[in-house]
Amino acid sequence: MKKIFLLMAVAFGFAATEASAQQYQQQQPKSPVKFGVRVGANLSNWQGETVNSAQNLIDLSDGNVSRKMREGVHAGLYMSIPVGPGFEIEPGLQYSQKGTRLTGKLPWVETEFLNANLTVTNKAEYIELPVMAKLYVGEGFHIFAGPQVAYLLSNKVQAQASVLGFNALNREWDMKNGFREVDFSVVGGIGYQFTNGLNLSAGYDHGLNTIDQNGNFETYNRTFKASVGYTF
Repeated sequence: MKKIFLLMAVAFGFAATEASAQQYQQQQPKSPVKFGVRVGANLSNWQGETVNSAQNLIDLSDGNVSRKMREGVHAGLYMSIPVGPGFEIEPGLQYSQKGTRLTGKLPWVETEFLNANLTVTNKAEYIELPVMAKLYVGEGFHIFAGPQVAYLLSNKVQAQASVLGFNALNREWDMKNGFREVDFSVVGGIGYQFTNGLNLSAGYDHGLNTIDQNGNFETYNRTFKASVGYTF
């Protein structure tokens, strides 16, 4: 009789455990791997010791030359992989424009009437592979951070000049030689995921290695990004 009661208790306990597990699984939302697309704007610049030295020379020009951020775009695909409650890993692949810009005018008072302006822009184009860890800290709100490796597709320098409002020069040179082809950086930012799949994010790329191939110039990529995406 004791054996019968023992068997009944074990069977009842097993059945209760199974029912509880099934009920828990039914209550948990399904979180399959998802894919998405993203597009956005970049604001890029160079920073480092070499750039600071150049800035000192710019200051000596009495404000006739200034350093500005280069506007660009980025676009690509990403994959969201659920790891745990409120936590995802998000690898991606995207095209991204970076670089920097110098603008100035002739410093001589005698030539002020010409209104001569010169703009030199470094136009770098990369293919980036970010791998982000994304943590949700509220309903839709999340923070993300992780490493990124980028491959330099092309690097060009564009010179534009105008005199009396007319275009006097617009030339572009290929300057990929001497620039590092692989650029490593860390990325971080914040975002919001809507329930319909739309998402918004703002982030910052902090380059870790010098942009020149031999490391002779202490100059690094710095980029701010604002993005809109859609997760399918």
